Amino acid sequence: MDTAEILKKVRQIEIKTKGLTNHIFAGEYHSAFKGRGMSFSEVREYHFGDDVRSIDWNVTARFNTPFIKVFEEERELTVMLLVDVSESSAFGTKKQDKRHLITELCAVLAFSAINNNDKVGVIFFSDGMERYIPPKKGKSHILFIIRELLSITPKRKGTNLKETLRFFNNATKKRSIVFVLSDFLSDDYQDALNIASKRHDVVGVHVYDQRDKELPAVGLIQVSDAETGAVQWIDTNDRQVRQYYERQFAQHAQYCKNAFLKSGAELVSVRTDEDYVKALQTFFLNRA
Repeated sequence: MDTAEILKKVRQIEIKTKGLTNHIFAGEYHSAFKGRGMSFSEVREYHFGDDVRSIDWNVTARFNTPFIKVFEEERELTVMLLVDVSESSAFGTKKQDKRHLITELCAVLAFSAINNNDKVGVIFFSDGMERYIPPKKGKSHILFIIRELLSITPKRKGTNLKETLRFFNNATKKRSIVFVLSDFLSDDYQDALNIASKRHDVVGVHVYDQRDKELPAVGLIQVSDAETGAVQWIDTNDRQVRQYYERQFAQHAQYCKNAFLKSGAELVSVRTDEDYVKALQTFFLNRA
């Protein structure tokens, strides 16, 4: 896409996703991700039903009427988006490809975060770190992130989540909310995920296409691996071939689920032709 097309696409994504965050996710995000603690705000007169444990006895004695301490949640959080930009993320066969879905999901999460006065940062990764954007606040920062998502050309084709999580663990000391958006076509990231989950609040978003999961019976076809470049012919009319393909996806999905469960993190799955709004709403509500 040229510059004009990118800016037009940024605007389209902004209109769609900002509307969703304002009308659908405004309360869900706040409820799902709590602040770091409670800070003292003010004292006010005691009202019937208030918790007596909150009574400020010094002020009460001074004015000879009960007063209570009021605390407010410290809301400011840091949200980090770890975004898969490998070649496999460009795959899609129906409504949209995985890269486009990831971009919209990032926009929704980012706008939800800044609506709650949180900072947002991004790490783009393939089989190495492609780019790091430090956390900041503000609408212009979110639009910059969306523009980079649409225009980035990765230097590498593969996926290495282990090295990405290691970089994040070393680079980010402050506790953060971490969304990992990927198809997770990567091996051996359990240890790095364990470390990240102990320090941060980690949520995986598994993005996949229907054709990642199953093959149609369309005869003999030539297929290539987008990340390795390997090419082979397969007979999709062969039921055993299709069943093997489905088993491979099921095993991969189960590995992802087990990895996040074992680390204490959370995982939500979204398909390219499904409504991600419903998936996010369900996740936010269950978490809250």
